[in-house]
Amino acid sequence: MSRALAIYPGSFDPVTFGHLDIIERAATLFENIIVAIGVHPTKHPLFSATERIELIEQVVRHLPNITVEAFDGLLIEYCAEKKASMIVRGLRVTTDFEYELQIAHANADIRPEIDTIFLPSRTKHGFLSASLVREIASHGGDVTRYAPPLVCDALVKKLAITTKKP
Repeated sequence: MSRALAIYPGSFDPVTFGHLDIIERAATLFENIIVAIGVHPTKHPLFSATERIELIEQVVRHLPNITVEAFDGLLIEYCAEKKASMIVRGLRVTTDFEYELQIAHANADIRPEIDTIFLPSRTKHGFLSASLVREIASHGGDVTRYAPPLVCDALVKKLAITTKKP
């Protein structure tokens, strides 16, 4: 296991300024970061895994130590497969902490050599979530202060396609 590689997992549907803040801060802490998009058969994201990978790659292109991939299955096994020693998780509110701590404990039980680090969101992003951005955008609201411009453009295009009436 190498301390040089960390995994930042999530659905990133879509990537927001809150996600980007965590990615940028983690990029200063670790030699390499994999932004890992979880693909779950029971979830129905707005953007496909391929679309999410492309969006994230574009918004992090200024960070040379970031790679973006999709994975399915247990995160902790994906981390072991990649030989990552650290999982990075962003925290917004106390309910995030309770949930994330439970997951971190389970992961540590399964693979004690892989640790979890929590990065609190910046105050200005404390309320921000991808689901909030999707909800606002789905009603035609302005999300330009919550997501990068290319993500906002992708939301407009995607929502125009998915909300067309026959």
